[in-house]
Amino acid sequence: MRTLNRALGIVVMLAGAALAAPTWAAEEAAAGAKAEEGHGEEHAASDFKHWKAGNEVANLASLQRGARNFMGYCVGCHSLKYVRYSRMAEDLDIPQEQLEKFLLPPGDKPADYILTSMPAQDAAAWFGKTPPDLSLIARSRGPDYLYQLWKTYYVDPSKPTGVNNLRLEGTAMPHVLSELEGAKKAIFRNVETRGEDGKPHTERVFEKFETVVPGRLSEADYDAFVRDTVNFLDYAGEPAQVKRRHLGVFVVLFLIAFTWLAMLLKKEYWKDVH
Repeated sequence: MRTLNRALGIVVMLAGAALAAPTWAAEEAAAGAKAEEGHGEEHAASDFKHWKAGNEVANLASLQRGARNFMGYCVGCHSLKYVRYSRMAEDLDIPQEQLEKFLLPPGDKPADYILTSMPAQDAAAWFGKTPPDLSLIARSRGPDYLYQLWKTYYVDPSKPTGVNNLRLEGTAMPHVLSELEGAKKAIFRNVETRGEDGKPHTERVFEKFETVVPGRLSEADYDAFVRDTVNFLDYAGEPAQVKRRHLGVFVVLFLIAFTWLAMLLKKEYWKDVH
């Protein structure tokens, strides 16, 4: 009973987080969407494997929006078992009251790790497999892969979930962002090719998408939504990466200066040696 109450509580909390943008992210949400408007046309639909996420882990506003997106749409099935709420709030400059109001599930504490409330057995029964932890997904698959994954869902009545995915054929994950993106149909064409045996073969090649049901967001806004979410997962894979890169510059400068001093010292020691 306690588990059921906690699950119901987190569902209510997540619904509120998904619909209400926190004040710490709302100020730059419109600016972020506007900046992404030019990306839609530059992506040829048939060349989806070369789409780039173009995320910036140093963009604090984007990370804040990505945290909101993850807690609103992803944490119901997926965990971030290596990230604590308190660490996320500190890195992303999220005030304590905003963390507790919008992101922290009922019953959880800031020091807890970000875990899903969905029992693994139920998840395996519903989806055929347990949804993976996403702590290191951006490091193992790459941000571009995640961006392509969330942009290439299409309607497929033959699948149990009613959808399929170009980037991950036969995926068991439903299109949880369909209310935002809408539903679209994939258009394929048959191409005649010759195999290694020299015999002709027919290959089905993706050509473009056609919108079936529009979503709540425009194409540009949905693109920005996905980029922010990918950006947050990139951060979750290595929360200290921005500081590491910043520190790395000074380390390299120190090594250059130390090398120069070592060369001067060598010349001083060896100046009388013939």
